[in-house]
Amino acid sequence: MRKPSALLLAAVLAWLTALGWLTAPAAHAADNGNWSVFPASTGAAQRPYFYLSADPGTTLDDKVTVANKTAAPLSFRLYGADAYNTERDGGFAVRTEKERQTGVGAWAKPGRTTLTVPARSQVTVAFTLTVPPDAEPGDHVGALVALDDRVAPGSGADGKVAVGIQQAVGARIYLRVGGPTVPALAVEDVSLSQHRPLVPGVGESRADITYTLHNRGNVTLTPKVALSATGLFGRTLLSRGLAKVPSELLPGQRVTLTEVWRGAPQLDWGDVKLRATARDAQGSAGVSFVALPWLPLAVLLAAALAYPTHRAVRRHRTARA
Repeated sequence: MRKPSALLLAAVLAWLTALGWLTAPAAHAADNGNWSVFPASTGAAQRPYFYLSADPGTTLDDKVTVANKTAAPLSFRLYGADAYNTERDGGFAVRTEKERQTGVGAWAKPGRTTLTVPARSQVTVAFTLTVPPDAEPGDHVGALVALDDRVAPGSGADGKVAVGIQQAVGARIYLRVGGPTVPALAVEDVSLSQHRPLVPGVGESRADITYTLHNRGNVTLTPKVALSATGLFGRTLLSRGLAKVPSELLPGQRVTLTEVWRGAPQLDWGDVKLRATARDAQGSAGVSFVALPWLPLAVLLAAALAYPTHRAVRRHRTARA
């Protein structure tokens, strides 16, 4: 018999199995193959997400639809959740049901928090989104999430059941609260870690460049990052745009990323610079580096130290003779 604490832990640890819908935006409903969650049709073209705008102190009314694609009824818990960027790669994610919600997740209230959807059917639920009078202007992002009531067994070490798995799918909510919008983007904490073969030319030389992208404004940004490196006398060693950048960087979020520079110099002295740009915002930062082949230098240094010692020993022996 599995302990209740294991089931509770499962809701958090196994949540990541349901994040296939938490990727770059696409014009279709959030879907994991068994069920989907999407804005209810308004008679116009189907909305991929909720795109809402409101002033502080106002309430919006809308509807969300949960569609069951399986041959059996499914039961869900429906709740609002705040969105954030993951630490691992800056991907779009939302808070779990147990976590504290402070934005859209706290403001969005579905008319029903539990529902059962018959096989190959769908259910539409009304919800309200109440913007507090003191809400900060700008973008607030979250989702309405349908969490499966079932806890499927998961596999632990040696094939033993360790934790359960709960799946969830959510429809994103992009809310713009009226007031001044301030786009601001910064590159912070740039560092460079070098990895060189002991013998130059034998093996791969690379450098790992780590940096933090910080959305310091109150609007969602789509950043682009350019990496450049110069060596002695201003020689260009590297210049390229980076692909592993979040497609959406939410307000206030920081994401730490690492870019690998393969073929980094083994003997040089220069600077690395990262420049991030987004609509009406930009930021840059860099770090200096010194690349030296340590083994040859160590051998030369040892020889340089050994030579005067050897001469001193010879003079001492000559004086005694």
